Amino acid sequence: MTRLVCAAAAVLALAAPGVAACARNSDGTAVRVEASTSATSVAPTSASPTTKMTDEPESSQPGVVETTKVPVPPNAVVCRPEQPGPTVVATVADPAAPQITVRVPAGWSATPGAGDVGASLSGPDDMVARVTIAATPLDPAAAFTRYGDEVMAKYPISTLSLLPGDFCGFSGQRLMGTWAQDPGESIEYRDRIAHIWTNGGNFLVAVHVEAPSETPGFDEAASVLTDKFTIVIP
Repeated sequence: MTRLVCAAAAVLALAAPGVAACARNSDGTAVRVEASTSATSVAPTSASPTTKMTDEPESSQPGVVETTKVPVPPNAVVCRPEQPGPTVVATVADPAAPQITVRVPAGWSATPGAGDVGASLSGPDDMVARVTIAATPLDPAAAFTRYGDEVMAKYPISTLSLLPGDFCGFSGQRLMGTWAQDPGESIEYRDRIAHIWTNGGNFLVAVHVEAPSETPGFDEAASVLTDKFTIVIP
């Protein structure tokens, strides 16, 4: 199985001043890459988890923050970033799962999902996206490692770059890369994942977007879909 590493330039283009990004190599080791810009956080509007950035070793997962759980009332809006334009609410059957509201690009449609998929979206030129909300027994670093490993194992040729994506006091990452069965044709993807605690357990939320490589408008659509999202804790 061949697994490629994304060029550092691609990571730096999306990173923000003063944070470290990393690219996953073929054996799953995170390689630290210093970025030139700094990611910003949006403070929660209702309940505010107490957090601080961890002093992490070189090999640690980017975007992992220490979070102290605090009691929140039912249906608390713990994160409400600015979300211009249309949105869709993603929910799953688990009563303990958070409710997630993501932005929707112009020209896209959304339908309810099933199982751990809270919403499925489709756009022009075979662009698709989904929002998954899955219970996890893992801490943020372990959950992110497993998710990244699953992404890399999906196709025989795969690339993965990671950026910190924490927001509103929750650990998070942004992922980007390509998949291919052979070198002649590939799929481009973007993800935003977040480890969210609720009154009933921990959940890994993932917004995944993909399209055939070099699809017109993919970068713009993926940026909208993987923007910071609203979180409601039941």
